[in-house]
Amino acid sequence: MSLSQGRSYLAIPGPSVMPDAVLRAMHRGAPNIYEGELIEMTAGLFPDLKRVAGTSHVATIYIGNGHAGWEAALANVVGPGDTVLVPATGLFGIGWGEIASGLGADVQTLDFGRQSPMDPARIEAALRADTEHKIKAVLAVHVDTSTSAKSDIAGVRAALDAAGHPALLMVDCIASLGCDRFEMDAWGVDVMVSASQKGLMVPPGLAFVFFNDRAQAVRARMERVSRYWDWQSRTDPDLYYQHFCGTAPTHHLYGLRVALDMILDEGLDHVWARHAKLARAIWAAVETWGQGGPIRLNMADPAHRSHAVTALSIGAPHGTNLRRWTQDQAGLTLGIGLGMATDDDPRADGFFRFGHMGHVNAQMILGMLTTVQAGMQASGIPFGPGALDAAAAVIAG
Repeated sequence: MSLSQGRSYLAIPGPSVMPDAVLRAMHRGAPNIYEGELIEMTAGLFPDLKRVAGTSHVATIYIGNGHAGWEAALANVVGPGDTVLVPATGLFGIGWGEIASGLGADVQTLDFGRQSPMDPARIEAALRADTEHKIKAVLAVHVDTSTSAKSDIAGVRAALDAAGHPALLMVDCIASLGCDRFEMDAWGVDVMVSASQKGLMVPPGLAFVFFNDRAQAVRARMERVSRYWDWQSRTDPDLYYQHFCGTAPTHHLYGLRVALDMILDEGLDHVWARHAKLARAIWAAVETWGQGGPIRLNMADPAHRSHAVTALSIGAPHGTNLRRWTQDQAGLTLGIGLGMATDDDPRADGFFRFGHMGHVNAQMILGMLTTVQAGMQASGIPFGPGALDAAAAVIAG
């Protein structure tokens, strides 16, 4: 008997749950794109985006997804024949490197696998070996959405500084912005990329590129930058439409305004603390289940786990069977085991993910965990007792 009727819960790591207030703000007729309230509202978005990113430098908005943000950032500072270093953990560092390769860059990859964060010592060694300073940028992913690995970005900056290397530090914060603590300026990041559909709680369609003076100096030396990706005209436009190289993403901007208000009204420190506590509740439940069954957290060290997404292994075919049960029988959609296929499990049926980013609270997380336990019970997957009590204790503590 299916009990999935009623409001469903999309607990995947993006698109995230969208607040009703954001949806209401977007549910309107098209505004005037030449003058009036839209132009005035947009002017206030940029300083608030910079507050969330922890930067006093420049924020730009592109119409596109996270991959568009990757290309926009690269197009302004990396040209054909340039070399980039990609310390990759999981799927998304590799993906950013593929975008760089498509632009004609020479990509050097340091692959840290699927269960380890980036190692700043190995990055420093690679930079020291580059005595001719051919590497123009280091492309680092703060949180890899496929593995839930969180890497030490300040440590990567320290590696660059220790090696005395002039490469730009470029960071993907698509999964982490507004969820895990991130401080662009304090951590020495030159270029940061994010997107609207995760911690910022807005539908997919906006990408953000933040950059500092060092990155702008590199941009000024570029022989050619695609007109659409060029951040130059977007940063200080003569006309409003130049912010977006064409028609503005009007309704996304209205939603973003409300989402930023919600984040700043709550306070960034509280946003980070909320995500951290909810993540710890999930970890406590999974670790307790794992004492009597096959479920495991992908990242063993809590210090290297994201507070926005949790990747899990449970053995094939349990991952797929569990996801199907929670969705079809209870209205809870869990994330697939993206990028986790192995020779023994080519469809990644033994993996799944929890998304717990953005507009989430304690009762949502506790409800998700209870539903997953019901799914394991219904599917005949063994698990240790006491997991829900363990999660509740974290929430109550």
